[in-house]
Amino acid sequence: MNNMMVTGLAGVVAAETAISLVDGEKGHLVYRGHWASDLAINKTFEEVAYLLLNGALPTESELQTFDQALKAERELPEYTKIIIDSLPKDMDMMSVMRTVISSLGTSEYRFDPTYGQALRMIGIMPSIIAYRYHSKQGTAFVEPNQELGHVANYLYMLTGKEPLHAHVRALSAYFVLTMEHGMNASTFAARTILSTQSEIVSAISGAIGAMKGPLHGGAPSEVIAMLNEIGTVEGAEPWIRAELEKGGRLMGFGHRVYKTKDPRAVALREVTKQLEGEDPWLDFAIEVEDIAIRLLDEYKPGRKLYTNVEFYAAAVLRAVDMPEELYTPTFTASRVVGWSTHVLEQAPINRIFRPQSTYIGAMPAG
Repeated sequence: MNNMMVTGLAGVVAAETAISLVDGEKGHLVYRGHWASDLAINKTFEEVAYLLLNGALPTESELQTFDQALKAERELPEYTKIIIDSLPKDMDMMSVMRTVISSLGTSEYRFDPTYGQALRMIGIMPSIIAYRYHSKQGTAFVEPNQELGHVANYLYMLTGKEPLHAHVRALSAYFVLTMEHGMNASTFAARTILSTQSEIVSAISGAIGAMKGPLHGGAPSEVIAMLNEIGTVEGAEPWIRAELEKGGRLMGFGHRVYKTKDPRAVALREVTKQLEGEDPWLDFAIEVEDIAIRLLDEYKPGRKLYTNVEFYAAAVLRAVDMPEELYTPTFTASRVVGWSTHVLEQAPINRIFRPQSTYIGAMPAG
């Protein structure tokens, strides 16, 4: 039936954008005319966030101004702390984030969204996560450290300790590579909400709701479970052979969009290679990947099953001791940069998103 051809809007172009290009056939991921992989290897979170929001990489003075403006948005208003403290203890973190972001929607937030509002969405997200995390753990909230960059401060607020260089470097690369990825479900949700002339708070809240779904924001927990089960480099080949011989699937390999190497995984591998010897878990992940790729080629020749970003996301998140419950929220703290950028792009060219549907129900008799 014809209506099945557009189910889920697969392949339908919903907007023109200058923000990013995702080409799964060629394995390309481009941010504003730059290879995302190069940015992850060579640039900081702040530099790439500035690039997405402004269209060009910053000068030194622009970066300093941007860094200070972003740091100014870390503080949680007292009423948001009261909200977090009053929420049910069994409420999941994504729902908490959605609720607290929604509470920011005071009278100053209206259509058109502003650059400052976008920075507010980006800057406050790690603080929301950290405050709720400590609240659930029964530990004292660690106030932001204004001497630290965005990613290092996130780790600091979670642990109360200044993070290792290797951990900041690896997590920064992860943030860069996940902060934007084209017209995915959550980005489409954000742009659709804003297209009604709603405000940025509603758009970001809706995007968080979309990210919460496991088909979109699913955490790489299964990859970590696999790596834990493998245990050692020596145990990798026999474990993987046994799994492939019984028709099992290796978590973290293959991707529904990328039909060749996932550029995000390639970049994260390069960053972890640069950190060789600084973290044993990252070293272990590289060894397992090499063995897995060799055996996949042996058992499934011609399938071209490459490492996807979830494999190295798992390696990075496990290396920095990120609690499993914070995997998807951490992904969200990164992706909010892309959402905010799309919201700012949508506003000046706005036209309401209003797709059609095909009716397949019954008609009235007579």
